[in-house]
Amino acid sequence: MILTALGFVFGAWLLQQQAVLPFFAIGLQAAWMLVPTLGVIFFLVQKLQQKTLKNLCKFACASLLGFIYSANFAAIRLSDELPIDWQQKSITIIGVVASLPEVTERGERFKFDVEKIVTPQAKTPKHISLNFYRDIGSAKPENAPSLSNFFHAGQRWQFTVRLKRPHSTYNPHGFDFEAWALAENMRATGSIHSKSGYKKLANFVWRPSYMVENLREKIGNNISQTLSNKPYAGVIRALVVGDDSQISADNWTIFLRTGINHLVSISGLHITMLAGLAFAIFSFVWRRIPRLVMRMPTRIAATLAGLVVAILYALLAGMSVPTQRTLYMLLVFALALLWGKNLSISRALAMAVLVVVIIDPWAVIAPGFWLSFGAVALIAYATVGRLNPLSALKTALHTQWAITLGLLPLLIVMFGQVSIVSPIANAFAIPVISFLVVPLAILGSLMPIDFILHAAHFILQLCMLGLVWLSSLPTWQQAAPPMWALLLAILGVFWLLLPRGFPQRWLGIILLLPLFFVQPAKLAQGEMQAIVLDVGQGLSVVIKTANHTFLYDAGPSFSAQSDAGGRIVVPFLRGEGVKKLDGFMVSHNDSDHSGGAASVLAQIPATWLASSFDTTEINAAKKSIKCFAGQRWRWDGVTFEVLYPKLAAYQQANLTDNNKSCVVKITSQFGSALLTGDIEKEAENALLNDVENNVIDDDALEANSRAAAGDAISPRAISKLKSDVLIAPHHGSKTSSTVDFVQAVAAKHIVFTVGYLNRFKHPKPLIEKRYEESGAFTYRSDYQGALTLDFTRANSLNIKALRQSQPHYWQDKYP
Repeated sequence: MILTALGFVFGAWLLQQQAVLPFFAIGLQAAWMLVPTLGVIFFLVQKLQQKTLKNLCKFACASLLGFIYSANFAAIRLSDELPIDWQQKSITIIGVVASLPEVTERGERFKFDVEKIVTPQAKTPKHISLNFYRDIGSAKPENAPSLSNFFHAGQRWQFTVRLKRPHSTYNPHGFDFEAWALAENMRATGSIHSKSGYKKLANFVWRPSYMVENLREKIGNNISQTLSNKPYAGVIRALVVGDDSQISADNWTIFLRTGINHLVSISGLHITMLAGLAFAIFSFVWRRIPRLVMRMPTRIAATLAGLVVAILYALLAGMSVPTQRTLYMLLVFALALLWGKNLSISRALAMAVLVVVIIDPWAVIAPGFWLSFGAVALIAYATVGRLNPLSALKTALHTQWAITLGLLPLLIVMFGQVSIVSPIANAFAIPVISFLVVPLAILGSLMPIDFILHAAHFILQLCMLGLVWLSSLPTWQQAAPPMWALLLAILGVFWLLLPRGFPQRWLGIILLLPLFFVQPAKLAQGEMQAIVLDVGQGLSVVIKTANHTFLYDAGPSFSAQSDAGGRIVVPFLRGEGVKKLDGFMVSHNDSDHSGGAASVLAQIPATWLASSFDTTEINAAKKSIKCFAGQRWRWDGVTFEVLYPKLAAYQQANLTDNNKSCVVKITSQFGSALLTGDIEKEAENALLNDVENNVIDDDALEANSRAAAGDAISPRAISKLKSDVLIAPHHGSKTSSTVDFVQAVAAKHIVFTVGYLNRFKHPKPLIEKRYEESGAFTYRSDYQGALTLDFTRANSLNIKALRQSQPHYWQDKYP
């Protein structure tokens, strides 16, 4: 059973690494046609006498079955798609609010099940995600309070919507929204076109899933209203109904730095604790009533009670992957108990993981899947079946040690950091939250007694005092290690956790060392690497030299709780092993360039911050300066020079924020790049008219030498603006990229940093054509994802687009 489960999971994981679906992925019919063949093969495998060969064949058959099953499951789900031609077009639909609506800054967001398409010839997926913006025109509902939602789970509505296919930013070490959307069966996203009107057709549609979501919504709203203005009301809401959208960014930072974020999300631990608590209470009562004991043994009755509590809480919490894992494992144990069979924890875990992957083949690419199953496997490996059992206290300490050590490799690979204080934080947070806060929060949510909810919040607030202090301590950060180092580290963990008395357990430490000491290849003197991150409609560029890192802009702000700095830039920097920024420049004050700056500075220290505006609100750097033409520095043989604006330009009252953008040219031995922010034609003309920008270039000096040797070549003035790569000004707006500027820069590679189907329609076709006619290659961050530009001795200039170098079958293909 264990080998079969592992093989099936491996096959599902292998499918998720494919760039395209295999030819046989045409639906369940193809899968069922292959099942008899696999059955015959499996039957023949059973006849093998050699055990090792037999196990290998079993694993191979299970892997093939997992691959085929996942491929056909994916083909079915991908077939329900929004046609490209219907993106951003008005479509009138009728359907049901299918999830607990999440309240956002400007409105709310929810899943929607489409029942009928009113617009002729239009086509939409059956399951979509919709945003409703309350501040658009007359669409603001007067009776929609700020703490709750206007739309409710289970209601049937008619909307006019504008949709687009699932598309996200795509960056190294980043979150893949498109994969998540496929796993959630959310096949399009969009917004409600408020001015076209919306009509409620039914107050509630009776269906079990809608009933559960409606109950979650009512409980969640009750928590928000009862604990309004309380600092951790969003955490209580997350612990009860699994909606973490109301947790502040500051609180998330505390949870991540202390390593207890698994407790804030609905983890399997909470379900286990609640099931155990229900088992103990029910057992205490049941065994004291003889008539009940005569009807059913206490152990069986208490097990069923614990199982019912676990199922109800799992439904209330939204059935996340960790929740499913624990619930299925409890189900397996309960069924084994009812059948009177002894079932090992390893078999129960194998059955649970198999069920999870059958229901959701994309679970294998979710960090929570590996962390949750890994934690249970580590506990079993380190405690079950050991001789000379330890005392309760020593067992608890040993278990915490096993989890901390065992999950270390996964945490470093997935998040680029590990909380050093995690064992201490979990030691008091787990019992406090699981045994006190969660039961009280659930009880207070279900009973009309506000005091219980306030008591849960008060206990959580006391717990947070310790967590806030611990979060101020440093965390371990490093670059994401290679796969071979991860595999060695996992082997080292299992070696270290072998039973006491096993010889040479210390060898496990040696196997762990590459995880910490193998670093990415360093650039040589004079080389540089520029990474243009895909931040949507905005800009963020990381420049790396041999020993320094420079960040230019930090992308947009998405909401009060989320921005590109925290979601994209910081994970990338951590994944690359960047612990400190040697310089950080925010080009100007537009939110699509500066929105993520505060989040970056809060998590990654910077030696200095330069900008064209007052950075008091975001500055956590040691030194803050204005950027102005003439600033120049050199790192590792790479020259950085600010070309614009002049210091005197700050006195011009009519100068727009865009035209204050800091313009930086970076020159290495193997090529140059020009970063222009959002400058428009006025700033471009100022750059062109600046006599300091016209110098004799090295090429011209070479021309002089050749002319002296008799060649008919005269010296020529080359613009200092001339660069190999240009980050297009203002995202390709028609207000920028004048003909003269394009000619002066004469770049061979142009990068447009734009959001997918952005409302500005950047880059403008006229501007794209202008660059193409100049002989340049053009790139778009929405089509290519993050772009890595290597200016090295080996290739001079090599450009790698992430969507082309790491494609997946669920992604749309772009030119």
